[in-house]
Amino acid sequence: MKRAPAFVLIPFWTKTCVSALTIFLLSLVLNSAVQTVAGNDTDQAPGLGTPGRLVSISIDAGRGQSAGFSLAGRDAAQQIIVLGKYDSGQIRDLTRESKYTTEPVGIVRIDGTGYAEPIQEGTAKIVAEVAGLKAVSIVSVTHIAVDLPVNFPNQIVPIFTKYGCNSGGCHGKSGGQNGFRLSLLGFEPTEDFEYLTREGRGRRVFPAAPEKSLLLTKATGRSPHGGGARFDDQSPSYRLIKRWVEQGMPYGQESDPKVVRIAVQPQGMLMQRKKSQQVTVVAHFSDGSVRDVTRTTQFDSNDTEMAEVTETGLVSTSTYTGSVAVMARYQGHVGVFRATIPLGIKVDSLPAEKNYIDQHVFNNLKALGLPPSQVADDSTFLRRVSIDIAGRLPSAQETESFLSDQSADKRDRLIRRLLDSSDYADHFANKWSAILRNKRSRNEDKYATFAFHDWIRSSFLENKPYDHFVREIITANGVADQNPPSAWYREVKDQAAQVEDTAQLFLGLRIQCARCHHHPFEKWSQEDYYGFAAFFAQVGRKKGLRNGENRIYQKQVAAVAKNPKTGQNVSARGLGAQTEPIEVSQDARRMLADWMAKKENPFFAKSLVNRYWKHFFSRGLVDPEDDMRVTNPSSNPELLDALAKKFVDNQFNLKELIFEICSSSTYQLSAIPNDWNAKDKNNFSRYYPKRLNAEVLLDSINQVTNTSTTFNGLPPGTRAVQLPDNGFNSYFLTVFGRPESSSACECERSGDANLAQSLHLLNSSEIQGKLTDGNGRAAKLAADKSRDDVARLTELYVAAFSRAPIPEELNIATSHIKKHEKDPKRAYEDIVWALINTKEFLFNH
Repeated sequence: MKRAPAFVLIPFWTKTCVSALTIFLLSLVLNSAVQTVAGNDTDQAPGLGTPGRLVSISIDAGRGQSAGFSLAGRDAAQQIIVLGKYDSGQIRDLTRESKYTTEPVGIVRIDGTGYAEPIQEGTAKIVAEVAGLKAVSIVSVTHIAVDLPVNFPNQIVPIFTKYGCNSGGCHGKSGGQNGFRLSLLGFEPTEDFEYLTREGRGRRVFPAAPEKSLLLTKATGRSPHGGGARFDDQSPSYRLIKRWVEQGMPYGQESDPKVVRIAVQPQGMLMQRKKSQQVTVVAHFSDGSVRDVTRTTQFDSNDTEMAEVTETGLVSTSTYTGSVAVMARYQGHVGVFRATIPLGIKVDSLPAEKNYIDQHVFNNLKALGLPPSQVADDSTFLRRVSIDIAGRLPSAQETESFLSDQSADKRDRLIRRLLDSSDYADHFANKWSAILRNKRSRNEDKYATFAFHDWIRSSFLENKPYDHFVREIITANGVADQNPPSAWYREVKDQAAQVEDTAQLFLGLRIQCARCHHHPFEKWSQEDYYGFAAFFAQVGRKKGLRNGENRIYQKQVAAVAKNPKTGQNVSARGLGAQTEPIEVSQDARRMLADWMAKKENPFFAKSLVNRYWKHFFSRGLVDPEDDMRVTNPSSNPELLDALAKKFVDNQFNLKELIFEICSSSTYQLSAIPNDWNAKDKNNFSRYYPKRLNAEVLLDSINQVTNTSTTFNGLPPGTRAVQLPDNGFNSYFLTVFGRPESSSACECERSGDANLAQSLHLLNSSEIQGKLTDGNGRAAKLAADKSRDDVARLTELYVAAFSRAPIPEELNIATSHIKKHEKDPKRAYEDIVWALINTKEFLFNH
């Protein structure tokens, strides 16, 4: 593929030479290796292709194999789905294409969306017809003459959740909104009942005239309401609340059945782009009964660019290819519908499968009909893998040696060399030091932050097994200069921080919500949270010898934590695990480490391999990488399972994991999109470019300009990626998104571009000083008369891009040098400045 010139050459604006602004624009566009090709049109791709002849249709009411369902109560309802089977094997949603009739009439009515409601008691047939084919479902209607009492927790509270009334931004926030308060996400229905029926001087609900209740007039917009109209007076939610008020606002009996789970049907579906699929949600109760709750369920898509979902459960896809999940939430229970959206292009030319990673990725691409890009050339791979593993650009010697090497295994050998280098340890120590909160707030804390960083770096240098690495951190006692991992407890001070950082960082779970209430998107309850917190109940602190120093020790107390809601002590247990007895003399944190390192632990290995996948691919298999839950599924579950299994089988060997990732053809694919994969963002059909992080970028600019940055108190030549903590002032590192080490989230490190970054690269005194340095690369190239301009420019391009310049680039640059024959240093400064401002330089691609 033809390579475009790397830069638009505009001489930099020095303080002493404003006239430099008038110097010419020499060329073209940014390097094609990191361009986004917007012209690729996937609209013409076949997707699933023509379905063929419709051979049968069926009605699905979410009841499994049952062909019928019941409607009990005046406001019962059922969302049915009509599925058509074609002779090609395809199954498609025909719910909105069907014509519906009922026999006999007058028992049940059904609209064009497949939504059935009762009229009077009896039994009837619902007949769906499409293209001359028919499907029948039997419906039994009961409890119309004598209505069923409405259950407040089971039926009313979910309405508040669906429409956001009890969200943290509305009445669910602390203190409520405009005098009206609800429990957050409805997790305390008894409190909600009190707020509604006992407060507001009785105006919120008005049994004498239910339709006059403020609860309904505000929700429908008939009374002023800051949240606007949430539903109309013909909606199922309106009718249900009105009926509840008519009945005298019953709460329900203790013996009433409770929701034990919800089920989403269908669970998954192959979908065409720009098409729709109706889903239905049924609640399963403790007495074995089942009820449709589709219209009172809250739906959310995990990727709205790929698919959106309406409040009635209609999922509509866009033009993107891949997998998308739609979360359904009802009364604290969650379910997921997953759509797979193929592109449908024949994938008949795949790179060689190097290992199991390629097998899983390529199988997915073949199933989606999404052709991958070609394998990147040697120069691109060399630069990419050197940055990702070692956090630096390749040297000129490395580039020359690698490009001249003709052996088939040279890429594998390069990966091994980088992993064996101290640069690998520096780079990954920089990554982990931030998320382990190795933060220096006072200069007196240097002893701790330096010791912790050195321990982290040494751990990666010696390739310490990951489970040992984690164990030494969470079980640490003592003080940092004697036992460096204990420095983790400097910033992770209280029990809540210890629980939440451990879950987020080492298990990939965000359980913060469960501290106060049931997790809204997951199964974790307060009992789960405080059972996990109990592992840290024995962590004690004593004053150390230094000012402000704490010594961590194990207190001789029971490993229990008090649930503030129930007032009961909860014994230590892993998330989703059974409680195991722990003696007072035992350190519960060691039991936690044992549980995490178990082969069957469902979180520990997956969390790490997913985190490292994101490091190398810019996006996790589960993204965000520390938010792994059933409602945020992996884009390739089989690959995630395989990576985790291999990691465990390899005794948690981090270097081996990195080698497997980087030696795969998947990692080595080009970043340049082909005709079909420009819109792919989670199937890894190409490499996704990412901006160099702050420390790597500063080091890279120093390397290309042949200068250095001085950090107070550290030896000359210390690179930015070697900084032991965040306590070194650098405007460059700050503006380019260096994290503050204040949380366990890698999202603290910003990769976003902003105006301040552009201005700093274009015209700051720091960058200008590096360009004009008398011992810098521009000065040395200008002074080197032993080589011609082509040789000198080649050195510069190899330093910046690990490749030689193409002829067009040489023409542009040599023409500029000739125009400044009297001042060649200035000409080379212009060229160096231009190169470090290109996307090819600023991004890893």
